[in-house]
Amino acid sequence: MSVFPAGTAPVKAEFLISIDPIAVPDDDAAEGSGGGGQSSRNGRDDPDANDGGGRNKRKRNKEEKKARQGQNKNRRFGKVRDEQDICFKIAAGTLCEFGAECKYNHDLQTYLAAKPPDLWMPTVDELLSASSGSEETKNVPNSQPARCPIFEEFGECKYGFKCRYLSAHIQKALSEDGTESPSLVVDEAKKAHAAISAKEVNYVGADTQKLLRTKKYVFPVTDAYLRELQEADKREQEIEMERKRLKEAERERREAEDSTVVIAEPEQKQETVTEDKTDNLYTRIAAGGPHADVDTPDVPMRFAEKNRLDWRGKTYLAPLTTVGNLPFRRLCVSYGVDITCGEMGLATSFLSGSKEEWSLVRRHPSERTFGVQIAGNKANTLVPTAEVLAKECGSQGGIDFVDVNCGCPIDLVFKTGSGSALLDAPAKLGKALIGMNKALGSIPVTIKLRTGVKDGRNTAEKLMTRAVGGGGESGWGIGCITLHGRTRQQRYTKLADWEYIGQCVDAVRAREADEDLPPVPIFGNGDCFSSHDYHSAVDQYHVDGVMIGRGALIKPWIFTEIKERREWDISSRERLEGVKKLAEFGLSHFGSDTSGINTTRRYLCEALSFQYRYVPIGLLEVLPARINDRAPRFRGRDELENLLASPNSADWVKISEMFLGPAPEAFVFVPKHKSNAYESQG
Repeated sequence: MSVFPAGTAPVKAEFLISIDPIAVPDDDAAEGSGGGGQSSRNGRDDPDANDGGGRNKRKRNKEEKKARQGQNKNRRFGKVRDEQDICFKIAAGTLCEFGAECKYNHDLQTYLAAKPPDLWMPTVDELLSASSGSEETKNVPNSQPARCPIFEEFGECKYGFKCRYLSAHIQKALSEDGTESPSLVVDEAKKAHAAISAKEVNYVGADTQKLLRTKKYVFPVTDAYLRELQEADKREQEIEMERKRLKEAERERREAEDSTVVIAEPEQKQETVTEDKTDNLYTRIAAGGPHADVDTPDVPMRFAEKNRLDWRGKTYLAPLTTVGNLPFRRLCVSYGVDITCGEMGLATSFLSGSKEEWSLVRRHPSERTFGVQIAGNKANTLVPTAEVLAKECGSQGGIDFVDVNCGCPIDLVFKTGSGSALLDAPAKLGKALIGMNKALGSIPVTIKLRTGVKDGRNTAEKLMTRAVGGGGESGWGIGCITLHGRTRQQRYTKLADWEYIGQCVDAVRAREADEDLPPVPIFGNGDCFSSHDYHSAVDQYHVDGVMIGRGALIKPWIFTEIKERREWDISSRERLEGVKKLAEFGLSHFGSDTSGINTTRRYLCEALSFQYRYVPIGLLEVLPARINDRAPRFRGRDELENLLASPNSADWVKISEMFLGPAPEAFVFVPKHKSNAYESQG
């Protein structure tokens, strides 16, 4: 067996080029830190550090290393459009109600004459056959009939004449004057089937967004709840004043006892006040009793009416920023994931009617259990967001749960009091969650936590035991808890603390048993990269399942491995099939016109910026693979495997061109991570 540096993937000798590890992007940068934590893993002692010149050299090396690490901030992805555009109504084969007054071009023949040639969507077999042939046969795609993924799925293509795969759904007939008249083809059988099985849901219309943007949307549940909180705050202030008065009376009584003058029964007066308020919550607080630390009003909640989440043994794809969009979630569903959650959205952006934010809640029918994740810092943003989600999407049956992000570590979120900042604000968090439960009706609220904010100060156990149960003093009414086994400070620099996750699970189960509460699903999160990792965590730490994030980004087929309890030595051809699926799902969601293809290409490259990090398990000496092992320089079992393992973003664009056609000069993909090699495309 080869000897590798610690933390290096054990690749078999026959596939090794060098044991020097490939520079792997720092996952802290993916969270937005921008600093880069690789120095803690890759640092070496500088041999010249013992002299003055060595200090300067070490400083320069650190500056150069910092420049290569972290995020490429302020990335810009310019829109690519047709040189000549056309009215969308005319492109769809319908009449434009504006007629000659329309500001867009209505000359279809001129548009089609200037439009670039149709693209070709090959099967993987056709693609590999063409790429293995001579230079002459590599032009085979141009002679093949086009296939439009949108037409094949829906029976019609709403992009009509703008579609870059137009020849798949166009027919030409001679008009009376002898000229060719193109028309769009519709497959009525597919169209009828797609109306039931393929249509995305959770569309929030422009009218609703305008109401939100102009502050005219009505929030009756939120308004009532916030009034309750205001009244409770007022009562708490009165209680605090009463507490101070009692303390002052006690001080005067003790001073009187120490004097020679006898004061008439000061204790009796205090007892009378207490007896007048027997079993009153606020008097118990004032008296310093068992509820003195209460921080939320005892608000009744319809906890019994909540949908119960039976998630034990199910697989759960984590909400993933940028990459975890609808097409990627569809890909994971095709590999067997049970539970999906949209990308994190900001409560303030939802309430301002942001079109981009509301696009995050879209759901594909194939997503069997789907939730929306939101981030906010207080009840007056989280509760109304929950109410509008319930009203606009819950009524469509488009949301199964709403998750509150209490773990995001990035500075932009943390400094606003959202994300992992809520770990140190249980009173504020509890008020928000109780209100959200009221606003969402039967839709459950779930939370995703980190172990704490700072290393050595784990606080998740206390939060989790308070979260289960009904509302008010008896709990926050949470439907499911996910715990990422790292603190905010830790980010990804150390392995997840699964021992602490198990400790938290045991604490919650103990409270549920003591108070006869219905069990709440608890998912662990962190470092799951194989079927072995998943089932070991469930068996050893008694979680109901494992939420998978980075593991799914690097190898989306991990859900198949978990379901089938095996380590899948997936071939390069099978991996390329997954890439093709992702391209097709992207076109279906973003569009098959020039702009949609540009967007699809961008997100396909984003996905490949994670997938290239996969080391085929057939190349490893020891299984299972570990997520934090860095790959040495290796060669694959074929040229396609080499291409899929390339860290150069130019090769990711090359892979995208297999299905999306040549990238235009205006398209430039800059990787999110500085440690990737990249170059402008054109």
